[in-house]
Amino acid sequence: MDKLKVAVIGVGHLGSIHARIYKEIPNCSLVGVCDTDKARLEETAKILDVPGYRDYREIFGKADAVSIATPTKLHYAVASECLKHNLHTLVEKPFTPTLEEADNLIKIAQDKNLILQVGHIERFNSAFSATRRIIKDPKFIECHRLSPFPNRSLDVGAVLDIMIHDIDIILGLVASPVEHIDSIGINVLTSFEDIANARITFKNGCVANLTASRISDETMRKIRIFQENTYISLDYKNAEAWVYRKGLLKISKENLPIEKEQPLQKELQAFVDCVINKKEPLVSGVVARQALKVALEIQNQIWHKNK
Repeated sequence: MDKLKVAVIGVGHLGSIHARIYKEIPNCSLVGVCDTDKARLEETAKILDVPGYRDYREIFGKADAVSIATPTKLHYAVASECLKHNLHTLVEKPFTPTLEEADNLIKIAQDKNLILQVGHIERFNSAFSATRRIIKDPKFIECHRLSPFPNRSLDVGAVLDIMIHDIDIILGLVASPVEHIDSIGINVLTSFEDIANARITFKNGCVANLTASRISDETMRKIRIFQENTYISLDYKNAEAWVYRKGLLKISKENLPIEKEQPLQKELQAFVDCVINKKEPLVSGVVARQALKVALEIQNQIWHKNK
């Protein structure tokens, strides 16, 4: 395979960025973009000088792989058809609205020996990569993910929209099953929860406290990790990380050197490499299902309490 032929399905805010990045990846060829919005499709296709398709099925036979950045409710229908037509598939988060749909996509991909990756971008954040080797046995984790009202991704609440990033990271850090979850949340500007808090207790005793809001005045994406004799503070937004360690007489503070990179570019390059080299993705469908399961439990607790 010389260059991987990739198409992007859904060229809204995020999908258009996917398309631009694929256009720049050396071992990749962007062969088309798809969207039901005629004006948006024509604008993106013209800017990137690629064919545009109103019906994503028109790319079957023209592409080897796809990025799916449609509204969440369409992920399953689009991804299942793409996989059935032998297209390696990257689905933006949240993976699917239900575990049943996630399980079906995983099975189709496994049966057809196709790459199925889910877009959990923080796994590719340079700050997270720099601290991963230091994190050994977390005892307490605190996450804050706040943003102004987005006016997009409003077909899901704050849990599936933004908290799921931190859920995915935490499940990857804590080598223990979830024992208990307690959640609260309220809807403010939409019919879904716009602000949510969850406390996750793991069987090994680790506790994670997560707060997600899409009605904040400021943007914040931070995680703090506490383990024996060490405290790690990670700022995803600014790609910065500090490590505090207990010494004999004082607490030392180290600012980790981080090479500033674009996480989405790393994520899409990784997808291309996985397809070309037949490697398991960092965030496979199976891995993403774990985060989805916890996210849906949190969401359902909130919805039940708010009835």
